[in-house]
Amino acid sequence: MSATVFLITPPFTQLNTPYPATAYLKGFLNTKNISSFQADLGIEVSLALFSKNGLKQLFENINIEGKEISENILRIITLKDDYIDTIDTVINFLQGKNPTLAHLICKRNFLPEASRFAQLDDLNWAFGSMGTQDKAKHLATMYLEDLSDLIMECIDHHFGFSRYAERLGRSANTFDELYAALKKDYTYIDNILISILSERMATVQPALVAISVPFPGNLYASFRCAQWIKKNYPQCKVAMGGGFPNTELRSLSDARVFEFFDFITLDDGEAPVENLLYHIEGKIPATSLKRTFIIENGTVTYIDNKACTDYKQGQVGTPDYSDFLLDSYISAIEVINPMHSLWSDGRWNKLTMAHGCYWGKCTFCDISLDYIRAYEPITASLLCDRIEEIIAQTGQTGFHFVDEAAPPALMRALAIELIRRKINISWWTNVRFEKSFTRDLCLLLKESGCIAVSGGLEVASDRLLELIQKGITVAQVAKVNKNFTEAGIMVHAYLMYGFPTQTAQETIDSLEMVRQMFQAGILQSAFWHQFAMTAHSPVGLDPEKYKVKKVNAAIGTFANNDIVHIDPTGADHESFSLGLKKSLLNYMHGACFDFPLQKWFEEKVPKTTIAPDHIANILNEDEYTVVKPTAKVIWLGKQPAIEYFTKSKKGNSWEMASLTFHSKQNTLNIKVNKDEGTWLANILENLSPTNIKTYTIQEIKESYENAGFDDFELFWENKPVNGLYKLGLLIL
Repeated sequence: MSATVFLITPPFTQLNTPYPATAYLKGFLNTKNISSFQADLGIEVSLALFSKNGLKQLFENINIEGKEISENILRIITLKDDYIDTIDTVINFLQGKNPTLAHLICKRNFLPEASRFAQLDDLNWAFGSMGTQDKAKHLATMYLEDLSDLIMECIDHHFGFSRYAERLGRSANTFDELYAALKKDYTYIDNILISILSERMATVQPALVAISVPFPGNLYASFRCAQWIKKNYPQCKVAMGGGFPNTELRSLSDARVFEFFDFITLDDGEAPVENLLYHIEGKIPATSLKRTFIIENGTVTYIDNKACTDYKQGQVGTPDYSDFLLDSYISAIEVINPMHSLWSDGRWNKLTMAHGCYWGKCTFCDISLDYIRAYEPITASLLCDRIEEIIAQTGQTGFHFVDEAAPPALMRALAIELIRRKINISWWTNVRFEKSFTRDLCLLLKESGCIAVSGGLEVASDRLLELIQKGITVAQVAKVNKNFTEAGIMVHAYLMYGFPTQTAQETIDSLEMVRQMFQAGILQSAFWHQFAMTAHSPVGLDPEKYKVKKVNAAIGTFANNDIVHIDPTGADHESFSLGLKKSLLNYMHGACFDFPLQKWFEEKVPKTTIAPDHIANILNEDEYTVVKPTAKVIWLGKQPAIEYFTKSKKGNSWEMASLTFHSKQNTLNIKVNKDEGTWLANILENLSPTNIKTYTIQEIKESYENAGFDDFELFWENKPVNGLYKLGLLIL
């Protein structure tokens, strides 16, 4: 199958789902009737390597004679037949094609076990109620990790499942080391990669190869692909785009890079790729290119035709996942962390609700770059159209919205539209823990299929949150997390330590806040990251303002993003790393809440100044919320069965209505005056999300009063009507 553009994701990103960048571009090219083919070479290389034939060849290529080899690797080599005999079965299981194998794997006498399994003795308690399938996936993942240890020690020290030669791409201020590596002979993994690439190129015969490089761990392989294409298909043009060049290569000046690539584009790829094609076809000159580096007279030149505007989000088309080997991805469970399991387990269709970030103020974030700065949401209706198209295309109903921070108003509109159209999906996304996430909004999101959210609690210190300009407080995060948790939505928090001027006391107090949130049950998953200063963040652009110093202010000729810095007024941040991570692992599994915080650290740390019931007291505070007249009202429940009867007392009688409500789990009966009961049944029908029109509290009040009734608040906000809040009456 020939195509004009060959879109490549080089090894390695994820094994469980394709990285979406090329699917986005393919969807856009479809709108322009430009033929394209895409390939995730990471999964293709992995499947070739981790197969019966692949392992046979791997073991045949291992020569340990005269080398110092660890006992662990000697054990794996001794058990090579067991690995070769089980690998196809295990990969089938991880692809979801042989679920009954889980029982055999869990008995612990089917898979050969090396050093990765040693940690099981420590982590057995962590499985708790983890199902057989998940436990087997975790064991099978460790089996693959053992094989990766073998590859790294004996075959290719650059190897990693979700990254390849990452060290060569991370903070590579100069191109020297990577350039030297590319001059060497192919590694074992390189040979597999190039074999697959050559087959694809022979079939596709493209005019342009566009290689997406999202992470440092894709960089080396991207250059290997480009190098081979330039040598074997000199007439074919090769371009690089993606997250890595967008953040790291904005000041690129090393001409040697263009021995491999003809073009490097920045930021959104649609307009730049379209212009590249026009240029290759001779329709426009190089001066008309959009956000593109080229080599001119031996000098790296950046061209950005300002007359060419970017496409609106409504114009870029639906991501197209065709060409990917969708039934061959591998669901792994590397670490027993609920949110990380979501990332690595199962196939997720990736979409965005909005381009950029609606907040765009956090001082550690790259808010000066367009992928954050240029905020543009799309409509819930268009989102649902795209969701339905992708389900029809992939057969998969899991969606990960990869927004920087999904806007609450758009999440609400999306949820209503999903319910209205009866689209049954499971979805999760990134959010800001802001007060818009009320109890009722969280219940609506859950009803629409939302299963999890992740967001930045960051430093869990109000002083530092203000310095970060996060726009939230610890108390607010606690209340919002309670709303999500009580709605049945899992919450993952991104945690940060080492922000400029953060003291040892603040680090320990942050840990105590996190401990209390896990103990209160309002946080189910979290991960600590050490602060990294980047060139495009407010801290990186103005370090003096945040009382930190750059170690080396010189701009390199290749990658420039991570900045080494000194924090003279802060703590020794590195020394907290292990203790923070150890404590968190225990808290995530409901253990060691009574451990003094000092016990997690080898060095002496201050005692926390946070009261042990601080979070509990915040959660127990009475919340007085004023409902605005413009608040929308939604009824998620079914229409009630209504019966009329006469009630008599002391010689008087009057007509009553009995309304019986059935939910999936409960039944509720309420009795009200006949006319009010008839009105209530009618208004609930109008409040269903199946109706296009949504009603406000003010409109409902007017309807009640127009029906001739008095005191709407007394009827609506008290028993028996307020019992309907438990069955799906929501105020948004």
